[in-house]
Amino acid sequence: MEVFLFPGQGAQFTSMGLELYRSSAKAKSLFKEANNILGYDINEIMFEGTEEELAQTRVTQPAIFIHSVITAKILGVDKTPAMMAGHSLGEFSALTVAGALSFEDGLTLVKERALAMQDACDMTEGTMAAILGLADEKIEMICKSIDDIVVPANYNSPGQLVISGSIEGINLAVEELKKAGAKRAIILKVGGAFHSPLMQPAEDHLADSIEEVEFLAPQVPVYQNVTGLPETDPEIIKENLLSQLTAPVMWTQTMLEMIKNGGKQFYEIGGKGGILQGLLKKVDRSIETYSL
Repeated sequence: MEVFLFPGQGAQFTSMGLELYRSSAKAKSLFKEANNILGYDINEIMFEGTEEELAQTRVTQPAIFIHSVITAKILGVDKTPAMMAGHSLGEFSALTVAGALSFEDGLTLVKERALAMQDACDMTEGTMAAILGLADEKIEMICKSIDDIVVPANYNSPGQLVISGSIEGINLAVEELKKAGAKRAIILKVGGAFHSPLMQPAEDHLADSIEEVEFLAPQVPVYQNVTGLPETDPEIIKENLLSQLTAPVMWTQTMLEMIKNGGKQFYEIGGKGGILQGLLKKVDRSIETYSL
């Protein structure tokens, strides 16, 4: 079975989408539609912007969504995926390509999500750290022991878990995790504490926007971040999509579930490629992975 995977924030790169724009009339039309939806020329930033400009959350999230969805529609047309998943932001791309959301509604929600997350970051400073070489259970236990907001945020692969929380809490946790035997504990260069309780204002903001949008049953099951399980019910999809802002991304569990359910060929759609393939290889080295 073929599987489509969609990357999240961090998969941006300079000149992203330019080749698609130049080579496909359909891609060019979708890029122009994206500009109309957003109310500004994101093409210019994607095609000619600096890394710093692309790294702004309000730009990064729509840019990755646009690039992933257009890539799937242009380069993925000869594939027949039986299941899809997206890492954090990528879940919106997966739902759009699977037909649960229209391109307009998907991009509108991503725009609102990016602005809501940026506002939440401005309200309360936070950060994240990648922890390598320590069992998930040990990391979870140490997070709970810190007298501040520190939670698991991304279960990326066996031996790689990202934690999220207040700056002071993350600094304390990193020291404790190093003492506990972590091979590496690296504070990440991010704008806030994503997938943690500090994103509650963003969840509250996005709730109204999600309620205003019509969700359809996806044409293939979309495995959702908060459960790691396949879902086709529009109402449950909406609930899970909203909870995703403050809940951890269960990516390792998602990959294991997809493999268990017959996933054989995994295609990473959009972004600079390789990120999700690398994580998947740490879950199961025998799996075939490709990049579109």
